[in-house]
Amino acid sequence: MSIVESEKLTDNEPDSIPVIPSAPVGNGDSIPTAFDPKQLRAGRLERLRAMMAEQGYAALVLFDPNNQRYATGSRNMFGYFLRNSTRYIYVPLEGPIILFEYPGSAHISTWLETIDESRTSKVVWSAVNQRDNLSSDPFGVEIAELIEEHGRGNRKVGLDRCALNLARSLEAQGLEVFDCMQDTLHCRRIKTPQEIACLAQSMAASEAAVAEVEAAIKPGVTENELFAILYGEVIRQGGEFIETRLLNSGPRTNPWFHEASDRVIRPGELVALDTDTIGCHGYYSDFSRTFHVGPGKPSAYQRELYRMAYDQVQHNMGLLRPGISYRELAETAWKIPERFLDRRYPSIIHGVGMHGETPLVAHHMDFDRFSKDGVLEPGMVVSVESYIGEVGAADGVKLEEEVLITDSGVEKLSRYPFNDALLGREF
Repeated sequence: MSIVESEKLTDNEPDSIPVIPSAPVGNGDSIPTAFDPKQLRAGRLERLRAMMAEQGYAALVLFDPNNQRYATGSRNMFGYFLRNSTRYIYVPLEGPIILFEYPGSAHISTWLETIDESRTSKVVWSAVNQRDNLSSDPFGVEIAELIEEHGRGNRKVGLDRCALNLARSLEAQGLEVFDCMQDTLHCRRIKTPQEIACLAQSMAASEAAVAEVEAAIKPGVTENELFAILYGEVIRQGGEFIETRLLNSGPRTNPWFHEASDRVIRPGELVALDTDTIGCHGYYSDFSRTFHVGPGKPSAYQRELYRMAYDQVQHNMGLLRPGISYRELAETAWKIPERFLDRRYPSIIHGVGMHGETPLVAHHMDFDRFSKDGVLEPGMVVSVESYIGEVGAADGVKLEEEVLITDSGVEKLSRYPFNDALLGREF
């Protein structure tokens, strides 16, 4: 079940019945966790083709593994194809979806109802064997023939990874080539109910992994040992991989973005982590927590940092509602005290789906440099960020929550408890 979306039981069993159990009736959990895998795939493909019609594409040629999975549910050697454009999927506005697969591996995806045909890739190993000059022209000819057959005279084609040699080969065949990545990400900003169920499952699994990390925090353990627990539990829970190594301790919590190391954790320190996990069914789980290492109580300064980070997350979550513009959110967000501004986190919120996605809303002083205006809409899932640390200090605190934008506000997807000792609730 590690090759394609794990709701498929066996090649001979129907996959139209949800295989993830629903939350028990009456438990107050309004976000469903069961989903129909065929509806999941159909809903995503329907949104993608609606975007194509709106933007005037005859076809897309998808090289990005996340977009391939979004369009079809198909996955193969995910990490390998993040760097090697060997595998691509042709998605026409009308007509058959064709998988151009790595040799010998088409069988892992041909059972999918979203794949109408499979062929061997024309650009096999081009990234490692310098075959670009030999593979690009056959690629261009084949795609042009397909668009001629299915495009009804429309010659606009989108590439989500616009490799120059491949774009030129398509243009040489008379096609109009556009980078479709932003259009595709914009399409993906609204999650279907089936996707929200996947995100809820991914979050629950990541929370279980973080619980194992918290239980293992003690003096003498290393950051790498804790990260190994996190990663191992993510895999055991059905997740796939972690995008970053953001787990740090003591003076390595400030500034943020130190990666896990062999540093030995000592009493009285803070340990901070960010999940950044591609979890169950290929859906992202992104929340952050900071813990105190016993024995003893957190210092007053550690509690002050934690309270500010907590207040920032809670305040900014309270602003989220459908229709609020990204710029308005930036302008009304929690005001970071001056001494912490230099080490502010780059964003207030960012989108969540199959990875960190659109939108990205930066702080008001950074907005025009990093963000483009828009509005929050029901069905978006976002993570609300905070990092509080100051130049010259030993400690920093990272907190983050993941929420669903609803018709009236937000509903939390992340449920992991905050630290009572750092919030001063035990004193």
